[in-house]
This record gives sequence, C-alpha cells and structure tokens, in this order.
Amino acid sequence: MLGCGSIGTRHLRNLRLLGVQDIVAFDAMPERREAIRRDLGVRVPETLEAAWGEEPQIVIVATPPSEHVGLALEAVRRGCRVFLEKPLSHNLEGVSTLCDAVNRQRTLFMVACNMRFHPGPAAIKAFLDRGDVGAPIAARLHTGSYLPRWRPWQDYRTSYSASPDCGGAVLDCIHELDLALWYLGPARLRGALVCPARSLDLHTDGVAEILLQHDSGAISSVHLNFIQRDYRRSCQIVAEEGTLDWDFEAHLVRRYDQGGSLTERVTEPTGWESNQMYLDEMRHFLEAAENGGRAMNPIEEAAETLRLALESRRVGSAAK
Repeated sequence: MLGCGSIGTRHLRNLRLLGVQDIVAFDAMPERREAIRRDLGVRVPETLEAAWGEEPQIVIVATPPSEHVGLALEAVRRGCRVFLEKPLSHNLEGVSTLCDAVNRQRTLFMVACNMRFHPGPAAIKAFLDRGDVGAPIAARLHTGSYLPRWRPWQDYRTSYSASPDCGGAVLDCIHELDLALWYLGPARLRGALVCPARSLDLHTDGVAEILLQHDSGAISSVHLNFIQRDYRRSCQIVAEEGTLDWDFEAHLVRRYDQGGSLTERVTEPTGWESNQMYLDEMRHFLEAAENGGRAMNPIEEAAETLRLALESRRVGSAAK
C-alpha cells in the first residue's frame, strides 16, 4: 500500500476484512506511518525504497493524484499488478508511457471505480445491458456535496482537493463521468462550463456542467460540485422504451415502461452500508489478480475518462 490517508486506510482495513495478511504500507508522512503501524499492525518501512525492497506482487496506490503515474509506472516495471485510486492522474503527462508499459507487461491494472459497485448504479447498468428500456437517448448525472465535510479532521484548504492543479470538483468527482461512459460508451465533449469554488474561498473548480455526445448517438449531461451543503447523487436515463431513475438518498432505482408507468423498483439490500462497495471493488480486483482475469475499469478506460475531465476543465474555464 502506497499512501495511508483516508482512502488508503480504508483499503488497508478492507484488505484485513478480506483475509489478506501479508501487507506492507508506506506513507511519506511519519505520523501516518506510526498510526498505521499502531492501529493495523502492518509492516511499515521508513522509506519508499525500503517498501519497494519488500518485493510486492500487488501494489495499491492511494497517494495524491500528482504521484499516481510515477508510482504506478515503477510498480508496473517491477512486474506488480496495480490498483490505482481515482483519478488516474491530475494531467496527461506520462499517461501514454504508463499505458504502453501496462500493455507491454500485460499486467493487471485497475483504476478505482467504487460507484460501479454501488447497488444503484449497478442496477442501472444491468437494466441497460439487458435492453429493458431499449436504446438510451439521453442521460443526466448529478453529484453534489460539501468539501469541508469530506475530511472533517483536516482543513479542507490544505487538502489536495483544494489544489487548482491536482484537485477540483471535476477530478475529485470524476465518478459521474466514469458512470456516463460506463452506461453509454465512448463520448466526445460538446460543451462545458466550470466555475471556481468561490464560496469556499478556493480558486480551483467547484462547479462544473459537462455535455457529452456518445458514439451511440446518445447525449449525457453531467453536473459536478463540491460546494453543495447537503449531499445529492442521482441519475436519470431516457431511452426509447422507458426511463431509468436512481436516487441515492431514496436508496432506490425505478424503471418506467413505454406508457410511463412505474413497473419495477430496485432497493438497496437491507443493512447495506457504503463501505460495502469498497469491499466489493477490492474483492473484484483481488479475484482478478488471483485468477488472471480482466478487472473493471482498465487503464485505457480510465485514461479516456481523465482526458474528458481535463478537456472539460480547459474548455469550461475558457468559456467564462
């Protein structure tokens, strides 16, 4: 494990829950190394070089995005299978080199996509794959939350999320872009507007509206923000033979038929908690590593999502 912040610590705890025993973790911050050593009992080298010296077979990269490509490339060159936290990077520098290395080594490489393992988006995908509503025509995806509540133990202004270079709503809330491509396939950017998080006294992007045209002919509108005081997440898909609607707060997916009638409801499993999607995501990756299978969201898909996100930031910022 490289990086032991909030998401890295979550992955460490989940690895323990999944029965993984031989774990080595490293973080550049001494206080984090001490906390992980004390609380989780994993081996914690004092330097990155010492961590590489443990000769890992699997590397999980959960550092700030600016470090992703360099660490992942080193892991691939060492013959490791790699699980990389989202986003793939904060820019495209080195991404093609990393893609080439992954393909040359034919190694397992997965970029985190935990929302694909949430019961709501998973149900939407299942309806689409079965053709229950016919061909999609248009989609609307929304996520809104409040950055200062993401990590209440930390001053949000000092987090990488607040950085104009490495953070921002478009990159940090990239899940909805990933879902749009997962649902509707490859796409081109048709328009974007991005505004800074002025209400949080930040210069980085806090609100974004993104319009995509997919190769299938469908269009999708993606709204991302981390300035919204409450938490909202939703998806609506209009298709030729019906409509799909997911509401995060209602814990519910609805399917409407050609006549506009509600014909099917999919609710979250009783007692389901959000950590389950992270557990399922990691289990999926570990099973692919053990069985030699293909993991969800391989590097080529994640690179395309990143390209669209960065293009959205560039075009959206220039449009103001």
